[in-house]
Amino acid sequence: MRFERRDHRPLYLLVLTPVLAVIAALALSGILIAIAGAPVLEAYWRILTSAFGSRLSATETLTRATPLMLTGLAAAVAFRARLWNIGAEGQFYLGAIAVAAAGSQLLAGLPAPVVIPLLLVIGAIAGMALILIPLWLRLRFSVDEVVTSLLLNFIALLFVSMLIDGVLKDPMAFGWPQSQPVSDAATLPKLIARSRLHIGFAIAIGLAILVHLIQSRTVFGMQSRAAGLNPEGAVFAGVPLGRTLVKVACLSGGLAGLAGAIEVMGVKGYVTTDLSPGFGYAGIVVAMLANLNPLGVVLAALFTATMFVGADGMSRSLGIPTYIADVTVALSLLTMLIALFFTQYRIRR
Repeated sequence: MRFERRDHRPLYLLVLTPVLAVIAALALSGILIAIAGAPVLEAYWRILTSAFGSRLSATETLTRATPLMLTGLAAAVAFRARLWNIGAEGQFYLGAIAVAAAGSQLLAGLPAPVVIPLLLVIGAIAGMALILIPLWLRLRFSVDEVVTSLLLNFIALLFVSMLIDGVLKDPMAFGWPQSQPVSDAATLPKLIARSRLHIGFAIAIGLAILVHLIQSRTVFGMQSRAAGLNPEGAVFAGVPLGRTLVKVACLSGGLAGLAGAIEVMGVKGYVTTDLSPGFGYAGIVVAMLANLNPLGVVLAALFTATMFVGADGMSRSLGIPTYIADVTVALSLLTMLIALFFTQYRIRR
């Protein structure tokens, strides 16, 4: 038996791969649920109803999916060009703290139609600035960006912690380490009244469609795909590899920084060191589940958010640890990687 690389990957195989990977992950997680002494089908039904069974739960799930879409897009864009951006968590926090600083001090007093777009741009620029550091180290000194972008996450979080304990600390927080809140004009409008679902959800979906069009219909999209498939061949064909990677890095870091900005402006209103429960790292899982497809990122983010939100309700009703959601998402990533391998290779005798 040997593995033989496929000359062509049929469309049906690419579509079925994420579905089969999720089904396999749910089946494996079902074994753990059964060991915990709960009925498997009822547990999954409780997850679904807890995530979408009411108006409140549905809006909370969509709100949770919004930053996952943006960090998933950030990872998908970078990975497609073989730029291994593991620093979306730090870029998320820098985008958030930049918005908190500008929205509470520099731009306070401006009307909402002016301040909201400006803050979104500021958050995106902050994310871009952080990712350009590991990219410069890679292009200048051939330093592996996996290590540098990962370590910058901790530096960014410590930097944010210093600011919210210092110059940006909210004097009305009674000693609790949090930044000053953004102004009311900087708050994103709600999509549904009396809920936390904000216009950032629509922005995330719009950006997924835009990124898909950029990757499939523009010269830059072709160059970024060529850089990921075969860097040496791309250079030989005339693709400016360094310039292309800089554009990819700016797009990826900008999306991650925008996720932090939208989370502050749409949900929290201020920055704390626990603002993100791991959105930047979960975005990598979302991107891989979507097979690096921008439109697939939307569905993968909804699945991940459903597992995280629904697991809380399942835990309360059946007494199962909420860590089942983490296990299921992790298993989904592993099964997806295996499935992707078999989309590229077939078994031959």
